[in-house]
Amino acid sequence: MTLHDQPGTKEWWRGATLYHIYVRSFQDSNGDGHGDLAGIIDRLDYLEWLGVDALWLSPTMPSPNKDWGYDVADYLNVQDDLGGLETLDRLIRDAGARGMKVMLDLVANHTSSAHPWFRDAVSSRDSEYRSYYVWADPKPDGSLPNNWVDDTGEVAWTLNEATGQYYLHNFLDAQPDLNWWEPRVHEEFRRIMEFWYERGVAGFRIDVANGLYKDKFLRDNPVNPKAVIYNTEVQGRYGIEHKYNFNQPETHGLYRNWRIEAEKYDPPRLLLGETWVSRVDELAPYYGNGDQLQLGFNFPLIFAPFEPRALAQVVRESFESFPAGSATVWAGSNHDLPRMGTRWAQGDEDLLRVAHVILATIPGTYALYYGDELGMLDSDIPTELQQDPLTKGELNGQWPRDNARAPMRWDESAGGGFTTGSPWLPVHPDADVNVEREMSDAASVLVLVRTLIALHARHLAGSAKYTELSVDDDQWTYRSGPLVVVANFSDHPVDVPGGAGAPILTSRAVEVNGQVPAKTAAVFTDPT
Repeated sequence: MTLHDQPGTKEWWRGATLYHIYVRSFQDSNGDGHGDLAGIIDRLDYLEWLGVDALWLSPTMPSPNKDWGYDVADYLNVQDDLGGLETLDRLIRDAGARGMKVMLDLVANHTSSAHPWFRDAVSSRDSEYRSYYVWADPKPDGSLPNNWVDDTGEVAWTLNEATGQYYLHNFLDAQPDLNWWEPRVHEEFRRIMEFWYERGVAGFRIDVANGLYKDKFLRDNPVNPKAVIYNTEVQGRYGIEHKYNFNQPETHGLYRNWRIEAEKYDPPRLLLGETWVSRVDELAPYYGNGDQLQLGFNFPLIFAPFEPRALAQVVRESFESFPAGSATVWAGSNHDLPRMGTRWAQGDEDLLRVAHVILATIPGTYALYYGDELGMLDSDIPTELQQDPLTKGELNGQWPRDNARAPMRWDESAGGGFTTGSPWLPVHPDADVNVEREMSDAASVLVLVRTLIALHARHLAGSAKYTELSVDDDQWTYRSGPLVVVANFSDHPVDVPGGAGAPILTSRAVEVNGQVPAKTAAVFTDPT
């Protein structure tokens, strides 16, 4: 237990709201154009006012920034230009004083090619850290080890000419994949996690959580023309199904071990997986028997069409499939995908409000991506101003991730209150979508989300139950703990079900008299 812990708060994430901060885009404290940890400290009053329970920070560890921190060069420190280790300690302390926890991103699938382990590994086949990475010989005819492609759609193997072998990278060639068949890698990460736990970090969002182990025989992946990202065939794209480089059974034993370590602390540390799978039955195994990850992001929901039947099916299957008593987490956006206001709501603010009501009123953990509480949409950042090497210029048809990473707008000024310098990415062009204006507008998206967070904390902590009441092409009605929720996706009113009590919240300022108006979600008390 550490100085920053608050003993006795078990499973603190149940009914909590997580706030995902892309650190470089949240608040710049020193005018260098990108956000930093001191900037987050400067905005803790806002986060406390909003009512969030925990902050999940995008990677903060030292990195060459080939993938903006997802290429880690040192797991036991903090990037200098984000503020260093002492500033992170201060953030943990100051956030804790306001009742908020701090979680870090843990990149366990790969390191930076600048990490000392990899610099040693490329020196010879007999080097000390060679076995920390995935190596393969060319085939006898001199061709590649197999047909795997990386996240950019390019070949997933790069030849190390000094040793004559290829190394694997499921992402950029500057991000060599770790070899989790090597026991010493396990011990390294046990020490890494303990180091951060002891500093008061409340847990980790585990990057590429379903990809750590690779097939021991490095077999070819199946060719599958349906393996594209937006038809929910999430485990693959570019016509190659990720059968052997993701979702290997050995990963589950690793998470059982990590869970044991996480629960040695009071309160327990949270293991939140980036469980990038296409179906609920592929997600459920990462919960194990309640002994692996405590939470796994529900990508089947994120990639579902924004339609009542599709969303309801994912939620229904989730509660049927996850272990009894397990927790759930519901999100609509993150740093890798188009924002939910663009992807789901297609820029329609009324439907975005419906989406927020749904995410905040299903039992479990409500996860917000910075700016979604304002109604931020994707930017359209020109190629010449994009900073993300993995998607810049829409390589192989990829959507540019920078469009969802535009700096937060705090006010209407040219710098948006984000920076006094030149922003690393253009500040979001919609100057009306800013914190200062929306905090003073009782009808704003921000005030709605703040109200939902309070409602969520009051009614959906602990073991609140979910029951689907009805769903059709227009509406989805469900009971959630002591609440009844009617989400109307259509362009016409729908009836309020019998048995619903008094309305306590609507997604926009409209009257509910026996009917829920078009493109509106309403929350009622459940008199039973």
